This record gives sequence, C-alpha cells and structure tokens, in this order.
Amino acid sequence: MDNPTPMSASPAETPTPSSTSSTSTPPSLPWRDALKVYLEPATLRMLALGFSAGLPLLLVLGTLSFRLREAGIDRTTIGYLSWVGLAYGFKWVWAPLVDRLPLPPLTTLLGRRRGWLLLAQGVVIVGLVGMAMNDPRLGLKPLIWCALLVAFGSATQDIALDAFRIESAESRKQAALAAAYQTGYRLAMIWAGAGVLWVAAWAEVAPAVAATGVAAYQNGAWKTAYLVMAASMAVGVVTVLLSPEPVRRVLPKAKNAAEWLQVALVEPFADFIRRYKWQAALILSLIAIYRISDVVMGIMANPFYVDMGFTKDEVATVSKIYGVVMTLVGAFVGGVLSMRLGVMRVLMLGAVLSAASNLLFAWLASRGHDLTALIAVVSADNLAGGIASAAFIAYLSSLTNISYSATQYALFSSLMLLLPKFIAGYSGVFVDAYGYSTFFIATAVLGVPVLVLVALAARLTNTRPADPP
Repeated sequence: MDNPTPMSASPAETPTPSSTSSTSTPPSLPWRDALKVYLEPATLRMLALGFSAGLPLLLVLGTLSFRLREAGIDRTTIGYLSWVGLAYGFKWVWAPLVDRLPLPPLTTLLGRRRGWLLLAQGVVIVGLVGMAMNDPRLGLKPLIWCALLVAFGSATQDIALDAFRIESAESRKQAALAAAYQTGYRLAMIWAGAGVLWVAAWAEVAPAVAATGVAAYQNGAWKTAYLVMAASMAVGVVTVLLSPEPVRRVLPKAKNAAEWLQVALVEPFADFIRRYKWQAALILSLIAIYRISDVVMGIMANPFYVDMGFTKDEVATVSKIYGVVMTLVGAFVGGVLSMRLGVMRVLMLGAVLSAASNLLFAWLASRGHDLTALIAVVSADNLAGGIASAAFIAYLSSLTNISYSATQYALFSSLMLLLPKFIAGYSGVFVDAYGYSTFFIATAVLGVPVLVLVALAARLTNTRPADPP
C-alpha cells in the first residue's frame, strides 16, 4: 500500500537489495531532524496518494457493511461478503506484471509506476459508479461484482504505489513516509467513512425521524454518496499526473517467455528466501497475523453500530472523525518513535495496544447506545491502530529488495490480509451464535501469538549479521 514521490535518491542513497537497517535500532536522531522529514516535498506529496489508496477500502468493506445492514441484509451474509477483500490478499499474483510489464501508451507518457497507478485509479472509479447504480435489496450479485472490480483496482493501485514509495526514498526515511501515507490514507477514510454517511443522510428524501435500520434505508441517497466518492478519486488522478516518476531502472530484456517468468515471478520470491534463509518462515508468519485482531473485528464494527441503534450522524462523527483523528495521531507518533527507537520496539507496542483495545468493544457491547463510551472506545482503538500501522509499513518496506520492490511488497501486504480476511468471513456466523461481547474478546485473544512472533523477530534482527552490500 504505500507511497510515492519524487525524492530521487542519489546512488549513495539508493537502498541496497538487502536493505534491512530500519528494523534494527538506528542511531538516535535529534527530535528536530526526525520531525523535519514531514515537511519535505516527497512526504507532502504522499498525503494525496495516500488519500487515493485509502478511499476505496472502506467503500467495499466497512461502509458497505453499514449500507448492507441498513438495507436489511443479515450479518452472516455480510460476513461472507467481506471476502471481497481477499482481492487484496492475492495481489501478489499479478504484482510481477505491475512490477515489470509496460503499458505502451501510459508507460511512454507517464512512466511505468505512474502509468499503472493511473490505470488502477480508472478501474476503481468505474467500479464505484457501478456500486452506486445497484440496489442491494434487488439483488446482491451486481453490487458484489462491482465491489470486486473496486477491490481489484484498489489492490493494483497499492502494488504500484508501494513500489513508487520504496523506489523514491532512502530506507531511513521510510518510517516517516509511511506515517505520511497513513495520514493521507486516514483522511480518505474520514471521507469514505464519515463523508459518505453524511452525504447519504443529506441526500435522503424526507427521512423518518429517529429511524434506524431497514426503516431508514434509501437507496437513492446511497447512490448519490457513492457517486461523490467516485468523483473524489480525482485527487489521486491529478496527483499522479503532476508527480515525477522515480528514477527509471533499466531492466534487461528476457530472451524468451521462460526467462521472463523466471525473472518476474520466481526470482523475487527466491531472492527473499536467499537473503533470510530459515528466518523467512518466522518473518512471513509474523506478517501473516500481525493485524489479525483488527481485521477480524473490523468487519462486524459497522453492523454492531447499526444494531446498537447508533445513527449515521453519530457513527460518522464518532467512529469516522474522532477515530480517524486519533489514528493520525497514532501514525505520527509511530513514525517518530520508529525513527528514534527502532521499528521492532514500536511494532511490539502496536501489537499489544491493538489486541487490548478490542476488549474495550466488549465493554461497549454491554453499554448499549452510549455515545460517550463510543467516543472513548473508538478513540483508543484507532490510536493503537495508527501506531501499529506506521511501524508495520516501515517494517515491511525494510524487507524488500529494490530490484523487486513491487512484487515483494505485494507479497508481504497480501500475506498480511489473507488469513485475517478469510477468518473474518465467518465473523457474522460467530456473532449470531455467541453475541458481540464474546466475539470482541475472541478477537483480542487472536493477538496473543503476535506478541510471541514479534519478540522472536526482534531477537533475530538484533543478532543476525549485516547482509553483504
């Protein structure tokens, strides 16, 4: 998922294939120097591209689950429909194409990274328009196909954006760039979470006073809201058109199809195994479950709000404003702490806070419609998520070889989502059987193995000899 920008690295700054320095404890930087990176042009451009990356996600997962629950779709079905998000978990399959395949007209005009970004953004826009035009009460299939199109385009945008960021900045600045990306990403989530609810509420025709659930559902209002979201993708499109392409790497031409497949598909994964050897299994296991507590819990968050009687305006204001602002604070804190203390320490902190914050939702389930409690719980949960995300993105970035940045990062970020999203598909079944409180407690317990893996990975990071240049 990540970022771009034209911070063209000089040869001395270009990350080496074994760029792993950001996982170890770096020399302590003065606070002024650690903060200064947030004002650099590359970091500021990251805000807009982060916005473009963050906009589609909620519209095919969180916000969509709110819309479907309000339309009367049962929780079990909503849980299964969250498997649309598995598109993000399989993006490594086509990542080699994004990494190496040119798009003749777009690559010539914009470059390989920006060409793929623009194509992906166009796919997202088309899919969002399709979601706007379909009523879930008349049939879910058309809406699901359009949601899949959005997810596919969004995942492709993530692949190109990750490579763009990694190729545009030296490794020691990746944590700060990750925090800037998170800021843009979370601003988009305010708009795709709170904004879409506000637009839908504004577009309602003579809404019933205090109506909730099916009684309040008006598809025309949601149509307007999703069309506005499609138009909002213009932020990313304009940014791509105005941003410089990273310094182009000249790739040797393959002699035949077999050689191309070897270089594009096999070599990126073989390179990772060669560099980390048996430690690769530990690293991949950590990546696979690091965000499991948040992802599994998140699918049922919006149906939970609807079932607790919270209105669109309440959810928009609390969950999507207070919550996202706290995520921005967390991302900023996570980025700065990672540069001063090292990524692994902040990775552990984020894992502890993310799992523990889910217990607060179990407490909230016992409170019913309590707006003050909702503010407190959502704020704490999103602060923890912001800290964890900034450190985790920096950690993933440090593992990549710049020669295969798109493919390797896509593997990591896909693996991060694959198992959690598969398990999340059964979240509706679990809630129907055991209730919300038990569900939230269970998601917190899922985070315990993460702590063990972070501790083991940190020990290996600190003891493993530096890779050869």
